[in-house]
Amino acid sequence: MSSITKDRARASRTYLSGVVADGGGVRLSTSLLLLDSVAAIGFSGGLAGGVVAVPTGIAAALPWAVLAGVSAVARGACAMLAVRIGADGAYHAKTRLRRRIVDAALHRTPGSEATTGVLMSAAVDEVDAIDGYVARFLPARMAASIAPLLVLSATAVASPIAAAILVATFFPFLAAMILAGGAAADASRRQFVAMARLSGLFADRIGALPLVLAFRAEVREAATLGAASEDLARRTMRVLRVAFLSSGALEFFAALSVALVAVYAGFNLLHLLPFPVPETLDLGRAFFVLALAPEFYAPMRRLAAAYHDRQAAETAAERLAGVELAKAAPIPVVPVWSDAAPAIRFDSVAVHYDGQEHPAVSGVSFDVAPGTILALVGPSGSGKSSLLHLLLGLAPLSEGRVSIDDQSLADIGSIAPIAAWMGQSPLIFAGTIGTNIALADPSASPERVAEVARIAGLSPMLLARGGLGATIDARGSGLSGGERRRIALARALLKPASILLLDEPTAHLDAESEARLIVSIARACTGRTTIIATHSKALAAIADVVVDLGERA
Repeated sequence: MSSITKDRARASRTYLSGVVADGGGVRLSTSLLLLDSVAAIGFSGGLAGGVVAVPTGIAAALPWAVLAGVSAVARGACAMLAVRIGADGAYHAKTRLRRRIVDAALHRTPGSEATTGVLMSAAVDEVDAIDGYVARFLPARMAASIAPLLVLSATAVASPIAAAILVATFFPFLAAMILAGGAAADASRRQFVAMARLSGLFADRIGALPLVLAFRAEVREAATLGAASEDLARRTMRVLRVAFLSSGALEFFAALSVALVAVYAGFNLLHLLPFPVPETLDLGRAFFVLALAPEFYAPMRRLAAAYHDRQAAETAAERLAGVELAKAAPIPVVPVWSDAAPAIRFDSVAVHYDGQEHPAVSGVSFDVAPGTILALVGPSGSGKSSLLHLLLGLAPLSEGRVSIDDQSLADIGSIAPIAAWMGQSPLIFAGTIGTNIALADPSASPERVAEVARIAGLSPMLLARGGLGATIDARGSGLSGGERRRIALARALLKPASILLLDEPTAHLDAESEARLIVSIARACTGRTTIIATHSKALAAIADVVVDLGERA
């Protein structure tokens, strides 16, 4: 294993230690597994004592039978409780981690390249990958370091030679575990990465399904998903092959150990050993060590079975840590906003996205007086949308300063709390027209929702569809481009915001629809500080100030 791989594994384990962080569930599960080993010793003692006492009568064998029965029940109870407590601890650990990942996804550093599919896969599949690590691997690892010593000590009391045989066969068993773990580590990591890639790819394609269908690309995208699925299947088979081979090797050495103990105990009882030993076993001691021998390897076999959970969790931890590292730092200043429309000032502002050779926009300076309208015009790619995204905390401020009244955007991070936003592609979700508008303010009364719908010019559509209670699907089937934009405008009007940000609100509309929407936009801008990014000369004409970003090229 290279030093880089070791460093990555160490960082993943450190991250997982912080994720688990409760300790109580893991320690209790471990204690129950150790009690299971103690009960196994009692069960073996009960069997051995019962076998020896049978010839003397039922009365003599009954206490041993009770010991064996109580130990068997205790083993079942310990195993059941260990599973339940482990599952409960894993559930709480996943819940805490999922909250952290969702919070990091919602507060990403501006300009983050992570796609929606990748973030969904992280919050769902990769968080779920720590389930087995917490529920099974951690208790098994801690129990495997103590339980064999308990069994070995009990065996040594009955037969030091049998204990020595267990110790001698332990080292090749341990070597097989190490080799199997090393072989499985890389295969497991590659398989998990392939699974995460497929999950993210599938989620992204589902989100873009209307576009895929519109361009008749379903065959090509299905082939892409099929290739990713085949890659995952190949990697999964590699993991399974390594798992089968490693489990076969471990079972071989465990069976060899038990067989050697059985041969020694039998030959010792029959006095047929070809070499002298410092002990002579009776039937009870021989039966005891023979019944107990498989329990010496049981904790380590349990650990080996859960080793894949560790590999999956460490791979997931590496990816989850990346998501959390991309979380934006907490804002140093919590602003106190007034209800009045603020002034906005850009001073030599530049926006440069990570991974891009040139800035999206640079050297931009302008002032927006309180309650006025400023239009950003210019060709596509001149940075109009980037400046609006900058105000919302969705793009990085690379140079310069942006001020909202006396507040610096670098200190407050975003003006989203006091801004209403209307983007180029209005969000439509399955529900009613009313609930789509009320997204901006779920507490708004139906009368208020109806009022903003009227101001946004939705009255003809509502009359034709049957009012605000008319249902629409997630694709907005049946809605024209103008109707989608009017719903978005109504949503922006509903939010009690002193700033209005509009990104190409009239794009792709015919002249008549654009003229009607411009009238509604002009009414919506009243009393608000407004910035509009647009190609439309007609829309720019309602602005108090026009800034042409194309002139800076």
